[in-house]
Formats: sequence, C-alpha cells, structure tokens
Amino acid sequence: MRSRASCTFRRNARELELQNHRFDVALNNLSQGVCFFDGRQRLILANRRYAEIYNIAQELIQPGMTLREIVDLRFAAGSFPDMSREDYLAWRGSIAVSDKPNDTIVELKNGRVIAIHHRPMPDGGWVATHEDITERRETEARLAHMARHDALTGLPNRLLLRECRLIGGQGANDGSGVAVLCLDLDNFKNVNDTLGHAAGDALLCLAGERLRASVRDRDIVVRLGGDEFAIVQIGTEQPNGASFLAERLIEALSQPFQLGANVVTVGTSVGISIGESYQGDIEALLKSADMALYRAKAEGRGTFRFFDPILEQQTQVRHALQTDLRTALPKGEFELYFQPIVDARTRALHCLEALIRWRHPLRGMVAPSEFIPLAEESGIIVPLGEWVVQEACRHALTWPSAVAVAVNLSARQFKSLNLVSVIDRTLKATGLPPDRLKLEITESVLLQDTPATLKVLHRLQSLGLSISLDDFGTGYSAIAYLRSFPFDTIKIDRSFICDLGVNGDALAIVHAIVDLGRALGMSVTAEGVETQDQLTALQLEGCDEVQGYLFSPPVPAAEVPDLIARAGMMNEAA
Repeated sequence: MRSRASCTFRRNARELELQNHRFDVALNNLSQGVCFFDGRQRLILANRRYAEIYNIAQELIQPGMTLREIVDLRFAAGSFPDMSREDYLAWRGSIAVSDKPNDTIVELKNGRVIAIHHRPMPDGGWVATHEDITERRETEARLAHMARHDALTGLPNRLLLRECRLIGGQGANDGSGVAVLCLDLDNFKNVNDTLGHAAGDALLCLAGERLRASVRDRDIVVRLGGDEFAIVQIGTEQPNGASFLAERLIEALSQPFQLGANVVTVGTSVGISIGESYQGDIEALLKSADMALYRAKAEGRGTFRFFDPILEQQTQVRHALQTDLRTALPKGEFELYFQPIVDARTRALHCLEALIRWRHPLRGMVAPSEFIPLAEESGIIVPLGEWVVQEACRHALTWPSAVAVAVNLSARQFKSLNLVSVIDRTLKATGLPPDRLKLEITESVLLQDTPATLKVLHRLQSLGLSISLDDFGTGYSAIAYLRSFPFDTIKIDRSFICDLGVNGDALAIVHAIVDLGRALGMSVTAEGVETQDQLTALQLEGCDEVQGYLFSPPVPAAEVPDLIARAGMMNEAA
C-alpha cells in the first residue's frame, strides 16, 4: 500500500516537473517579455526576453525583487524613458495598483520603443507583457513617409498637400492668408526626349533642390507629378509675398542646369491663387493656381499670373468644349476648307491646303486655335487627322490632275504607330496619285524622337508623296533638321512675311531662307501673303510659291471648283 502511494507521488512529481519545464521553455521562447508581480509588488518571475529587451543580465533578475529594484536595473542599463526614476516609479506604481487593464507605448532614451500591456490579477498583483516594436514603428514611419513623399525628389506629394492644412495651419492665423503657387518646367519634354529619362529625372531633382532653397522653412514644396510642382506659402502678406516668391522661382529655374556633360536651360511659368486663411480648401486653391498657370504659359511663359474668377469661367467653357469635341467627329460636325498655294510668278494654282473647321451645333464655327490644342491634349487629333487625310484625298480626286492637296500632320499623329499605313491605305482607297499629296509638318514633330521620326518621314516619302517643313524659322534647330531629312518644300512662317517692308531683318531672313532652299534643292513657299508689296518683295527674292489672303481666304470644299475656274485651271485641264 505504501509502495503504491510512493509510486503515485513520484509519478505526480515527474509530471509536475515536466509541466514546469514545458512552461519554462514556452515562457522563455516568447517574442514578448513577460513578468509577474504579486500583490506586494514583488517579482514572481520574468522570462529571458524581458531581460533582453531592457539589456539586463538575466541572472540579475531574481524572484522576490521589488518593482523599484527592477526599475533601478533598467535605469542602470540605460533602458529608461526620458523622465526621472521617481517620476517613472510613480507612474508605473499608479498603474500597478489599478484594477483596470492598461496599454502604453514607451519610448526609451536608447531609441527603442516598447509596447507594455498591463493586466491586473485578482490578488492585487499583475502580469505585464513587454514587446519591442522599434522595427515596426520604423517600418510604419517609412511607409507613411513614402505615401506622402515623392520617391524621386523626396518632396512632399499631393497626398501631403491635401493634409497640409493640419500640418501648419497655425502659420496663417495672423490674418495674412496663404498662397498656393503652381508651376511646371518650360521645355522639360524636350530634355526628356533628347537626353533621355535619366537626364529628365536628374533635372527634376535639381529643380526640386532649387525650389526648396527659394522658400522659407515653414513653406511647403510639393511635387504634383511629371514636371509639375506646387508651393504653399504660409503667413506672408499677400499678394506681395507670392509675387516676390514667384519672381525668385522664375529666376532660380531660369539658370542653366548641369546634367552630366550637358548644360540645359528650361525656365518656368507660375500660377498663383490666394486664400484668406489656411483653413481653406487646398485642393480648390491648387485648382485655381493651375488655371492661372495655364494663363501664364499662354501669355508667353517665363512669367506669373494670379487667378481671376474669369479664368474659372473660361476653364468651364474649355471643359465643355472638350466634352463636345469627343462626339463631334461621329456626328459629322467637322468640314474642310481649302486655301490655294500659287506660283509666285504666274499665280498658277499648284496646290490647295486642307484646313479643318468645326461647325458646332450651338456655338457656330469654332476657331481652330480653340479646338486643335484640345484635340492634341485629349488624343482626339489622331482619328481627326486620319479623317482629314481621307477627306482631303477624296476631294482632291475631283480636281484637275495638276492640282495637289496639302495636309498638316500633328506631332501627336507621329506617335501613332499606324500613320504610314493610314496614309498608304487612304491613297489606295481613293485612287489619288501619291505625287498629288503633300504632307506638312512643323519642327515640333522632329523634337520628340529624331531617329524614329526620321524613319517615319523616309517611309512616307517612299510612298511617292512630298513633305514640307511648315513654319520654318520659328523652332530651335531648323537648319539641323534640313540636313537630317531632304524636305521637298520649306514654308516660311507668316510672322516674317507680315514684317516685310516694316522690319529690315524680316527681308534678310526671307532672303537667307530662299538661298538655303535653293542650295539644298528645296522649293520655298511663303505663308500669310496679304499685300501686293509683300508679293513683289518675295518675287524679287526668288520665292517659288505663295499663299495668303491676297489670293484667297480658305473656302469651303463646295466653292473650290469656282476657285479653280477663276484661276483658269478648268480650261487648262480641258
């Protein structure tokens, strides 16, 4: 009997020892530090992780130690918050005697961040878990920073801009108001296209540094995306403060940028909106500043403009026009007008240039200067351009065989991969001989991707049609383009023609262009001829062809037969 009881006792002892071992293994392998205190605030046990978190040698922590002794070990190890020992003891002591759970986050002076979860026990003691959340906090901070800052420049982004009323609103409580300045880099696309995206990224970073150097610490510089930036100017007398800042920004960004072996100059335009206080809608101010920026760019760039309510009305009209533009082509609202290009000597009709017109059902005839930029921005210019080519060729087929048709191609059309096939397919579908189609491009087409663009131009020329360089003399590298591609015709921009007889430089430029065209084997056409004196001057310089209101304004397609008849072409064709 006694032997059986002894065996039971030993078995129970072994099971208890095994359970204690399991508990000890589990406790000391937790990722959190754990400590138990009794109702007298004396330690019952603490696991290994607790000692590690607070950088204390584990053998120094013994059961029976008081809370004060444990705190002394932590202070000796440098694992304590930014407060005195007594203040910390008073704070933790108040939590210890409370019968309610408590969760706190403590930032230690050594840089670690500890989450402490305190749970009271029925006997007045407590159990507390201590978790080192330093890495988690750092990760959260990095993610929060990434969400609110631009990855390329490190500047705040649009999300932070929306929140900035909460970041520094007190800066505008003096009644001085707040200004939002919106700006972008002039000619940034040219840098990206000619030097590559790496150079473009470097330029954006350098521009961001200059912007930061141009503002005060309390102001906020934001990259909105692409080459667009915004600045929130806080607590400055307005509008003078914004004006002075805009002038500094324009000056700073007009200075040359060193991009590796290349030096580039871009410049900027600035739009400004003023709010009465920092409690206003930042997005609304940004929208207003963006409208003012659009006006600044339209009026010559390198300048700044303040928002005016009239701009908002114009923007609404522009938006409505862009909406209507999307359905104008399928509704058949576009039509072609034609303007003659004649021999400068004989006035014989050589060609008719196709010019698109939009007959809006409510607004009547919309000027091309209004809707062509909108079509470019929205991409509608691509299907619209295809329609123009098709209609122009269809009309030209009804004219005498000696009369060609000229069609303008936009830079956006050249980005379309099927441009050559569209032209080829149109010629075959209409039956128009290729030598009766002339395509006109501007230098902006050549700026976007010279090798690829030249390849497209050569493919077009191989179809048998001719290609003209329009608005010659207004771009950046006109002569370089003439060396790159054998254009059939150079068209002198109308700005030089209207100055003939007024500005001696204009005549010198015309003379130089005609000589250049003759040397390169290219014919020269002058646009915008309106007076007999201009025609006489062009004839004396040896210009080949002329175009302008002196001969005829653009006319609807239905009037072209009469125009040809007046030119004597019908009899010649017969």
